[in-house]
Amino acid sequence: MPGHHSETHRTHRIGWLRAAVLGANDGIVSTASLIVGIAASNAPHNEIVLAGVAGLMAGAMSMAAGEYVSVSSQADTEKADLARERRELYDDEPHEKKELAAIYVQRGLEPLLAEQVAEQLMHHNALEAHARDELGISATVNARPVQAALTSAATFAIGALLPLLIVLMAPAAYLMASVITTSLLSLALLGTLAAHTGGSSRLKGACRVTFWGALAMGLTAGVGALFDTVV
Repeated sequence: MPGHHSETHRTHRIGWLRAAVLGANDGIVSTASLIVGIAASNAPHNEIVLAGVAGLMAGAMSMAAGEYVSVSSQADTEKADLARERRELYDDEPHEKKELAAIYVQRGLEPLLAEQVAEQLMHHNALEAHARDELGISATVNARPVQAALTSAATFAIGALLPLLIVLMAPAAYLMASVITTSLLSLALLGTLAAHTGGSSRLKGACRVTFWGALAMGLTAGVGALFDTVV
């Protein structure tokens, strides 16, 4: 069709993308930092592996619990706001219609047109119109606790597996260098993919996560070297 034009929007990816990036990033950074810190203290290889495995399990569960609790709190707030809005619509619909029209006037519509738009949208679905335009609650970005928890736990475990596998495969003499190099490259790739998926600058995304990953590993390596555990 002449003049047909398709648009690709990414807002529907916000919920799972945020949880996935956070989980994978934290899995790589926290596990690699833990391994580097333990290795810097000259701990035996089996203790480094044990620390990595423990970090993976504890981190995945922590991410799942933290995401579930925080997103559940957001969901509870949204439900409470919707319940209050539903009562207000039942008690005084004309006032709610004026309130919605005033929102559209603030966004640039003429008062008469704003009233017409408010009336038509409320006739179609009053609660949805108020949820979206008054409360800022949309089906594409609303809270999904279980999705966030499972996504964060799974991606944390995947991210944490990378430095752990390097520990199992790399020669002891090059363990720290291998973990650091591989983890930073993985973080750069993760930042690039996340930025691409979200439609933002890939270079900025890569630099952002790589910087903080390098800082975390550098600090834990310093702590490990300071508290040398050789006996």
